[in-house]
Amino acid sequence: MKHLKSQESLRVLDIGPTSSTNINYITSLGHSIYMANLVEEALKPEWMVAGEDGETKFDVGSFLESNLNFSGRKFDVVILWDTADYLPESLVEPVLSRLHEVMEPGGLMLAFFHATADPAASFCRYHLTDTEMVEIQKAGSYPVVQIYSNRKVETLLKDYSAYRFFLAKDNLREVIVTR
Repeated sequence: MKHLKSQESLRVLDIGPTSSTNINYITSLGHSIYMANLVEEALKPEWMVAGEDGETKFDVGSFLESNLNFSGRKFDVVILWDTADYLPESLVEPVLSRLHEVMEPGGLMLAFFHATADPAASFCRYHLTDTEMVEIQKAGSYPVVQIYSNRKVETLLKDYSAYRFFLAKDNLREVIVTR
C-alpha cells in the first residue's frame, strides 16, 4: 500500500476475481490496472489436450498466450492474491515465470499462499482498502489444489531478486516479491 501511495502512474496487474473496488481504488491513486482471473479460466475444459502418450494434460503454452499475453506491456506491481494455490500444479511455475517476464526490473508482487490445508478454505475476492487491511469476499467454491511450503515458494520464486514472508490472517502467508 505504501508503494502504491508513494509512486505515480504505476501499471498494476491484479490476478484474481475482478474487483470493482480494486479498479476504483487503483485508478483513484492515478495508476492503470489490468485484470486476469486465472483460476476460473484454468478450470475450462478447452485447456486439456491429449499428450503424446495418450494421457490428458494441461495446455500450458496456449493458456499463457491467451491469458497472460500483454502485447509487450510491463507492470510495476503484480497482485497475485492466493491464485497459485488454486491452479493446476503444472501451471504454477510457468505462470510465475511469465509474471517475471512482464514485470519491470525492481517491480513488486504481492502474493498470498495458504499456510495449512483447511478444507473449509474459500476461494475469495480480495479488496484493497485505504488501510493496511484487505477485505475478503467469497467468490466461488473452488478447491485448493496445492499447499506450498515456504521452501517450495522460494523455489517457485527463484528468478526474482528478493522475497519476504509474512504470516497473515486466515492461515495465509503473505509474500512480498521484488523482480
